[in-house]
Amino acid sequence: MSSVEGLLLDIDGVLITSWDPIAGAIEAMAAFRAADVPVCLITNTTTHPRAELAATLTGVGFDVEPGKIVTAVTATAEYLRRAYPSAAVFVLSDGDARADLEAIHLVDDPADADVIVLGGASDDFTYATVDRVFGRLMRGDASLVAMHRNMFWRTSHAFRLDAGAYVAGLEAATGTAAVVCGKPAPAFFQAALSVLGVDANRAAMVGDDVVNDVDGARAAGLTGILVRTGKFRPEDLDRGSPDHVVDSLADVPALLGLAG
Repeated sequence: MSSVEGLLLDIDGVLITSWDPIAGAIEAMAAFRAADVPVCLITNTTTHPRAELAATLTGVGFDVEPGKIVTAVTATAEYLRRAYPSAAVFVLSDGDARADLEAIHLVDDPADADVIVLGGASDDFTYATVDRVFGRLMRGDASLVAMHRNMFWRTSHAFRLDAGAYVAGLEAATGTAAVVCGKPAPAFFQAALSVLGVDANRAAMVGDDVVNDVDGARAAGLTGILVRTGKFRPEDLDRGSPDHVVDSLADVPALLGLAG
């Protein structure tokens, strides 16, 4: 794989699980850095702003700059500023996304929103709130935007349901199609490639999600590398079409010809 000159790496499931480094990931990142292979971290995580993500990853042993991270939140902010520059936006998500939603007019009630944005699932996705979102969409009073449509993620203890299930349900119930800003949207990968400074045909994506990470990247022209960590399940090999499958990020330096 000498043709690969830059890497996009998913965070959760590739670098860490429940914020603990996956075995060999820190050493792999060091190998990329030593070989001058540029890396951009891309994630559908909506819980933490970029600066906090960088600080947390650095705190557990990675060397990460906020400017080398592209998140579903930053991609959503860019889309909203372009498509809805003066709209009132209601965000239903885990964590506090405001740090990466600069210049977006946020409102606290879906009844006041021109745009409904769904981020990561959390306890805030109550029946009452989702039903109010449903009503707004059903009446045609708001547009639906999804930071991502991940169906689930994996913690160190179990799989957890994510917001993609709510996005799919609201689409089916209202006949509304959500605009998806994070992976696997092609624009998301293009934004990350701009940070990387490498063309798609010279870059590879390493992820644990065969649909959103690997197939999404391949559709955008990148090489797709699937790792058997994080949310990977054996049946994923029948669901997607990765170019390469490895046990973990620790195997990628050798795949690129950097080790040994």
